[in-house]
Amino acid sequence: MAFYSEEEKTEDYLFKIVLIGDSAVGKSNLLARFARNEFYPNSKSTIGVEFQTQKMEINGKEIKAQIWDTAGQERFRAVTSAYYRGAVGALLVYDISRRQTFDSIGRWLNELHTHSDMNVVTILVGNKSDLKDAREVTTAEGKTLAEAEGLFFMETSALDSSNVTAAFQTVVKEIYNIILSRKVIISQELKHKDPSSLTNGKTVVLQGETIEDATAEVPKKAGCCSS
Repeated sequence: MAFYSEEEKTEDYLFKIVLIGDSAVGKSNLLARFARNEFYPNSKSTIGVEFQTQKMEINGKEIKAQIWDTAGQERFRAVTSAYYRGAVGALLVYDISRRQTFDSIGRWLNELHTHSDMNVVTILVGNKSDLKDAREVTTAEGKTLAEAEGLFFMETSALDSSNVTAAFQTVVKEIYNIILSRKVIISQELKHKDPSSLTNGKTVVLQGETIEDATAEVPKKAGCCSS
């Protein structure tokens, strides 16, 4: 997987991905580490919604991930809820050193499903894995919850970069693979019905941008990517 600058070429796909979870679990630092390889030890809570874009290449196709960082505080929930709509991926983050953030996962899943498609590709992320001595949530607990909810799972550390890129790439690759598999199925169905209906370079609109084959639904796939 390779990264490209904005000027080099136009993306083939655009995926909207949201970062959700309680306040101060490290969502903004995960995004900063992934997008800019930066970390802010004294970062302030996100106000409302911010987003970054990152480009990567999968199988010769350029993917533009538009990653939205949503505020975790209750008073901003009404503002941020609209930004779930249209998301095809989500990182659901908790802090391994604060059990209450893990206990909130069910509520965040409900909110995600209320404001977005039920089939959003989601990874459960146990952040701050560097705080080993302060751990309140075991890796096994995270894996068990992820398996029960049909989510991917990974523990990360925005501080030391552990698994940060891998967590984002897991979501992006899965979305791409689902769309690609659906595209093959749709093409086979069209060919069976009417071979003349097939055209190369078919494009449709998803998230207000031009990508290939937005007829693809994005089913949630159970999986576990442990650290």
